Amino acid sequence: MTNDEIFQKLQQILVETFDIDPQRIKPEARLYEDLDIDSIDAVDLIVKLKPVVGKRLQPEAFKAVRTLQDVADALQGLMAKANTGD
Repeated sequence: MTNDEIFQKLQQILVETFDIDPQRIKPEARLYEDLDIDSIDAVDLIVKLKPVVGKRLQPEAFKAVRTLQDVADALQGLMAKANTGD
């Protein structure tokens, strides 16, 4: 899955789950400041992202994320790691 495909899936989840205007969903959008995603919402987001990666996501993988691009990069890294068997 490419970074663009991951971002599109992320956008779909944000619109459907959190009713966020698609116009606000940009790679540089900050989760808390721009999209009002709080820590509880972040847990919900991780649960919704599990099927994208195909395995359980560890919250530690998302501690450093601040923007949507950070989330997409983290997911892509987890998927690459899963494909190599690490």
